[in-house]
Amino acid sequence: MEYDSVVVLVTAQSEEQARHIAHQLLKKKLIACANLVPVNSLFMWEGQLQDEQEVLMIIKTRSQVFKEKIIETIKELHSYEVPEIIAMPIVLGSADYLRWIADEVVE
Repeated sequence: MEYDSVVVLVTAQSEEQARHIAHQLLKKKLIACANLVPVNSLFMWEGQLQDEQEVLMIIKTRSQVFKEKIIETIKELHSYEVPEIIAMPIVLGSADYLRWIADEVVE
């Protein structure tokens, strides 16, 4: 059984910002779930090495809503000029869990 589910990774500046974004995505029924994990991110930005405490959002949703609705909503709510918003397909998973994602997300 195929559901076309994806995992979306988004880093946020703070737990407060991550919770706000997740709540808005859940209210709009664009995602089934978001896990918030504190991370230490190292990256280059405008030629400078950055070492920041961030919150990684691990979001479960359907690919049909990713391109327009999820990216658009996150960009509206996010404080970063270029937020990380990447999706990876869920290749295999529990049929019950994938069905739950499909049932929770409105296209």
